[in-house]
Amino acid sequence: MEAEVIPAILVKTRGELLHRIAQVRGLVREIQIDIMDGVFVPNKTIGLEELKGLPEAIYEFHWMVLDPDKWIAEIQGPHMHLVHVEAINSLDKVEAAVKTSGGRLGLALNPETPLEKLLPLVPKVERVLVMTVRPGYSGQKYIYEMEHKVRKLRELFPKLDIEVDGGVNGETVSHAYSSGANLLAAASAIFAADDIKGAIEHLKKRAMAGCSHKH
Repeated sequence: MEAEVIPAILVKTRGELLHRIAQVRGLVREIQIDIMDGVFVPNKTIGLEELKGLPEAIYEFHWMVLDPDKWIAEIQGPHMHLVHVEAINSLDKVEAAVKTSGGRLGLALNPETPLEKLLPLVPKVERVLVMTVRPGYSGQKYIYEMEHKVRKLRELFPKLDIEVDGGVNGETVSHAYSSGANLLAAASAIFAADDIKGAIEHLKKRAMAGCSHKH
């Protein structure tokens, strides 16, 4: 599967959100927006108010929140909703909210959560996100040990969209891709660059080139 880079936006204000969307819109197929409620994770970002009337694009909403179904129900459109298995009380409720919103459902998994918790649910979703950092803050170091989850998922579900998120940069992106992740979410590796388009292209090229060195 071809590598696809997804810019990840983690911000506190609508102004910053719109600025970052403008920087990458038209350069990628999807834009990830990270939403944290300060309860499920120790950080708080933009909330539902700031998500109203966004510029037209396909978004991937990464819900790092409790009761994700309540949030999803407020968003309309063909977007991807990534919900943490750790936050799901009822998958039925989440599925119903996604259906009402006209979106698609994906699952996200924290580093400390065993893959087994997620496996029975995979046939119900279109995408799985393996967190390669502990969720909450941008700029953390990539956890190489998570690649075993990616490899196992790819082995069991050859056609599944598998995404990694956290610490993805020019150095780690090839490891993530060669372990089986076709979707690569990156924040600082894109938004800290002077040339955003160039940064996205560089990540994709580095992913596809693979790495000969071992870590």
